[in-house]
Amino acid sequence: MQGYLRHIHNCNPPVKAPFVPWFIDNQVVGWLRPRLVEALGEHPGVFEIGKNRVDLSAGLGGFPDRSAALADVIEWLAGRQLIAAPMGELYPVTPAGRQAALCVMDRAATVYFGVRAFGQHLNGFVRKKDGLHMWLGRRARDRLIYPGCLDNMVAGGLPWNISQEENLRKECMEEAGLPENVARQAVPVGLVSYNRIAEKGYRPDILYCYDLELSPGFQPQNTDGEVESFILLPIEEAARLVRETDEFKLNCNLVVIDFLLRHGYIGPQDDEYLELAIGLRPPLDAGLAVHQ
Repeated sequence: MQGYLRHIHNCNPPVKAPFVPWFIDNQVVGWLRPRLVEALGEHPGVFEIGKNRVDLSAGLGGFPDRSAALADVIEWLAGRQLIAAPMGELYPVTPAGRQAALCVMDRAATVYFGVRAFGQHLNGFVRKKDGLHMWLGRRARDRLIYPGCLDNMVAGGLPWNISQEENLRKECMEEAGLPENVARQAVPVGLVSYNRIAEKGYRPDILYCYDLELSPGFQPQNTDGEVESFILLPIEEAARLVRETDEFKLNCNLVVIDFLLRHGYIGPQDDEYLELAIGLRPPLDAGLAVHQ
């Protein structure tokens, strides 16, 4: 199967498995598989298990107390191999944006708890006489997910305790060797969102997107071991790879499609245009079936 739209469908599949909503202060902050709900029932001081919902205990009234209690439960779950081991990187638990966070939890646990995760992806591009070219990275072969697949030039998660500007500059240096004065020229161009069902749980994720025009002589250099190599391709070839292959890490396809739409390489005359333009930003938790 070929085409751009399939990538949006793959990132937003129909929800067929049951998920239970998780509330804090009567606001939905996540979605849990029933087997995790069962395990959380062993922590009645932290979670209140209802018939069709799970609530963080009302007795945990503040940001620090909630975060500390979640950290203890996450350690307990990981110790019993019910979730992955903590990564030591804190992510917001929020019903809306990062600024509305009600507490934080370890990044490794977010997918199991169906918590909204945020990331930043940057399109590095170059203007040449023969047109626009895009820098792509190839993920290292030892990466746990999508080893050896194509990736945006810079891409990474957005932890809680750092600003978007500072985190982007850090990722630019680590992933592509971009000095701070160059990284500061990155232009925020919006976001893409998706609601993906993963083996571990539910992923209602947001990727903030950036464009950065680079000089023809620039050569990205990875410094953290996460990227095997970089390649500079004519934008038409990058588009073909998205359209005709599955070489990219799944969510990176959405970032490239967004770039192609914004720069006019996919236009209203294209059959998939309307569905692509709408499909890149579905409401978070859209289509989620809540099983009573």
